[in-house]
Amino acid sequence: MLVAEYNNGEWTDVSILPYGDITVSPSMSALHYGQAIFEGIKGYKFANGEVSIFRPDKNWERFNKSASRLQMPEVPEDIFLGGLKKLLDIDRNWIPSKEGTALYIRPFMFATEAALGVHPSISYKFVIITCPVGAYYSKPISLKVETHYTRAAEGGVGFSKNAGNYALSLYPTQLANDEGYDQIMWTDAAEHKYIEEAGTANLIFRIGDTIITPHGDTILHGVTRRTIMELAEKWGYKTEQRKVSVEELIEGIKNGTVTEAFAAGTAATITHIDRIGFNGQDYTLPPVEGREFSLKVLDYLNQLRYGKIEDSFGWNFMV
Repeated sequence: MLVAEYNNGEWTDVSILPYGDITVSPSMSALHYGQAIFEGIKGYKFANGEVSIFRPDKNWERFNKSASRLQMPEVPEDIFLGGLKKLLDIDRNWIPSKEGTALYIRPFMFATEAALGVHPSISYKFVIITCPVGAYYSKPISLKVETHYTRAAEGGVGFSKNAGNYALSLYPTQLANDEGYDQIMWTDAAEHKYIEEAGTANLIFRIGDTIITPHGDTILHGVTRRTIMELAEKWGYKTEQRKVSVEELIEGIKNGTVTEAFAAGTAATITHIDRIGFNGQDYTLPPVEGREFSLKVLDYLNQLRYGKIEDSFGWNFMV
């Protein structure tokens, strides 16, 4: 794992160590006041043994935006991307090569000052750990539209990848699980009228001939979501990033104009949604086999990330 320390206004002691426990003070600021952020990235192994990381520069940019919102220091490019490259060069034998597998990469940073009191910490630790993984979701999932609990509000931290955003999702997600749903479909805090995210990923819909994704600062600006929308534009699809109401989605499912719905994220890549629950009623989406756009995207990204086709976008960061 890579470890770097921030003290006295500068990053020091950058090193790569064997994976192991981290000793912290009981008074460590992050444990009490929540200054903790993270990212999710994947590394892939080509058939010829070469190793690539998918668009880590975008994760680095988002990581520093999260840091800024939580009054944490930015991590320089040479530590984040340069250190990541060195770490994966060492860990390359841990990277599986079978299609559908990858090396999951978790960069994270937390406040380390041993002090009680609400203020930005004066010291931080930045760490990168890795782990071989298979497919995050192996089958389509069901979502419950959440109309009571809230993930994020305007002016909050919904756009950042901070630990608190995930902790607050656990209880309402368990309630949805108890009702037979895999995840939550979050809605806006003000009216619970507009769709925001799935529990752990962004949402993308095909409504008519348009590829649509909810947009706003209450939503995590996903790298996979961005990639998919860029591909849609490149391939000539009409795209929109806008508010999508629950009513529009449900009516679209009922009248057949919503032909595709899926979650998009680093861990899940593309996860098809087959059932949506709203106000005690379930709405079933069309079979996965007929979802032309999302299947095309998934096939293209799989080929690209495993080095089977030319990387015309320059998205593969070679180690």
